Amino acid sequence: MTESQLREAFASLRTEVGKAVVGQDAAVTGLTITLLAGGHALLEGVPGVAKTLLVRTLSHALKLETKRVQFTPDLMPGDLTGSLVYDSKSGEFEFREGPVFTNILLADEINRTPPKTQSALLEAMEERQVSVDGVTRKLPVPFLVAATMNPIEYEGTYTLPEAQLDRFLMKLTLELPERDHEVEVLQRHAHGFNPRDLAAAGVTPVLDAEQLAAAQAAVAKVGASADVLAYAVDLARATRQSPSVKLGVSPRGSTALLAASKAWAWLNGFDAITPDHVQAMALPVLRHRIQLRPEAELEGVSADTILRAILQQVQVPI
Repeated sequence: MTESQLREAFASLRTEVGKAVVGQDAAVTGLTITLLAGGHALLEGVPGVAKTLLVRTLSHALKLETKRVQFTPDLMPGDLTGSLVYDSKSGEFEFREGPVFTNILLADEINRTPPKTQSALLEAMEERQVSVDGVTRKLPVPFLVAATMNPIEYEGTYTLPEAQLDRFLMKLTLELPERDHEVEVLQRHAHGFNPRDLAAAGVTPVLDAEQLAAAQAAVAKVGASADVLAYAVDLARATRQSPSVKLGVSPRGSTALLAASKAWAWLNGFDAITPDHVQAMALPVLRHRIQLRPEAELEGVSADTILRAILQQVQVPI
């Protein structure tokens, strides 16, 4: 399959997702970029904006194995990674894989489980492996964690540590739909749409693991000039110098911005990234890597506000 055919396949992927999810085009594009860049995505939004449905539909449109875990306060690390179980027949302990051994892991309401369990995902997300009882086991390829989070409920939730937030390539915000989109949602339901039966909704697989790997290899070849690389670094450094920021973007954030920009450039048919691609990716890639000062939060300042100001202030290479 040629690169142009691969791009068409990814365009078809977004079309297939649109058969079930209405009015969340930015989040669909963000998940597509996350796939191409080999990263992980954090989806934040109020209940009922189709966060889980979006991930399930994307998984259905890909010929990849998918597992879903509902994160709860009593979830243990072994419930995710797997554990050793005694086999009475053989008289030996054998390892039983947890749900993390899959291609796409839907971590539903990840902020409802304690930090001990949240941290069990760190090795899997960064190293693509799991260590249990001194033995390291590789995870399937590709591997993507798509985690959902409810931003309005604080009772019974646990704040994700900065170390884990930094492992997510993107934080995608799903807003409430526009009136026309909400009417379309009701029209689909009125005509029998069942979110639990995506095949009946006409969602069909359009990509497999081999084609995804080919697309990721093509993204890796997208070039970047020294000026554009310096521009990405200047954006990250500017977050560290903002008076409203307690903790700015780390070098990992800069490399994440580069990876997302290359994926976005490739999707649009470019051989090298431009400042426009960097600017387009700045908010979803950097917003969760910024820790605000308490006084800034009290004044209603958000990470997006700071990033928009930085994009206007930092000189763009010509």
